[in-house]
Amino acid sequence: MQLEQNRYQIQGVNVLDMAEEFGLPLYVYDADKIAEKIGQLQAAFRGVPLKIKYAAKALTNVSILKLMRSRGIDIEVVSTNEIRLALLAGFEPGQIMYTPSGVSFTEIQEALDLGVRLNVDSLPLLEWMGQQYGDRKPVGIRINPHISEGGNVKIQTGHIDSKFGISIAQRDQIRALVEQYSIPIIGLHIHTGSDFKNADAFLNGAEVLFELASDYPNLQFLDFGSGFKVAYREGDHSTDIVELGRKVTVAFQDFCHQYGRQLELWFEPGKFLVSESGVLLVNVNIVKENPARTFVAVDSGLNHLIRPMMYDAYHEIVNVSNPAGEPKTYSVVGYICETDTLGWDRSLNEVRPGDVLALKNAGAYGFSMSSNYNSRFRPAEVLVFDGKPYLIRRRETFDDLMRNQIEVDFEEEISVKNN
Repeated sequence: MQLEQNRYQIQGVNVLDMAEEFGLPLYVYDADKIAEKIGQLQAAFRGVPLKIKYAAKALTNVSILKLMRSRGIDIEVVSTNEIRLALLAGFEPGQIMYTPSGVSFTEIQEALDLGVRLNVDSLPLLEWMGQQYGDRKPVGIRINPHISEGGNVKIQTGHIDSKFGISIAQRDQIRALVEQYSIPIIGLHIHTGSDFKNADAFLNGAEVLFELASDYPNLQFLDFGSGFKVAYREGDHSTDIVELGRKVTVAFQDFCHQYGRQLELWFEPGKFLVSESGVLLVNVNIVKENPARTFVAVDSGLNHLIRPMMYDAYHEIVNVSNPAGEPKTYSVVGYICETDTLGWDRSLNEVRPGDVLALKNAGAYGFSMSSNYNSRFRPAEVLVFDGKPYLIRRRETFDDLMRNQIEVDFEEEISVKNN
């Protein structure tokens, strides 16, 4: 993807041309960037049997899932609807790892009926699996290692107060249930959060799994989750994938030697694979000069990209319509009837009404966390593949907003009652 000054293109396709063809606001994804990130991971772990399980929640468009499958990637899901999307995209049930968090046993049953693999995240679920299936259904176990790592506290998932996984302090209880019901344990899973800057965070979690693995002689894989840090601005730190591959490979192979046989090493990247592939293109409605600052109001907001307001996430913003304009300082805000600032005090080439702005690193948790708040439509999505833009989701319409609503004429009901 090239969005540098005077080169606002994705695989040679000008983003302004896509804005004109498909309308704004618009999510655009670069298939080449996704392939590049997949290649980085595969190259870094050539020394081990690696399986990459794309964390579908980051971006669930079925065309993106098909692209992942075509690149030899498996998939990790967190709901039965994500399972159905994965199956629709052509994944075999055995390629799908389902890692729920506190869902109903009814949903678990639905997932198992679809034939997917299950990561167990609680002692009650482990016991239910034993009572329902005994030794007939192999499962993985998600462990909470009591490690506080990662970025924003809202995306830290491995600390002692986290709802995710079974506490490592309950190791004896896990083993007791497994032995009581003869539950086949084929994998151990850990995911302590996101935005890890170096390999040491993974090695800390790995040591927990290596130690726990001695309880289970028939493991097939260890799943280290994900959390790779991506760069959101110039000079921002990102996870050194080469260093990660080198250090984790050595530690994993040493473990396998001690364990007595070779296991598979799994990762579940979501943001790492798709974040940099995506941009959100928006139109400038007005430029509003206040005494304190100048606001740029656009035709989008937290209903389309909630990460800045939810996580204080930084997304670089570029004025693609005026690359030669004099830089000025603006705060870019949305049209939602609530504070929905997309970027405070940004240096942008002069912004005028009607200009198109591009918000970078918008591929992960952008559309997938979008909503119809304020009864706004969600945007269209486009995937650029082999130099050609493909519409992979139509823009919503008013009919979409009304599709599941049921109109009841209470005025007539009240009139009948009063008469």
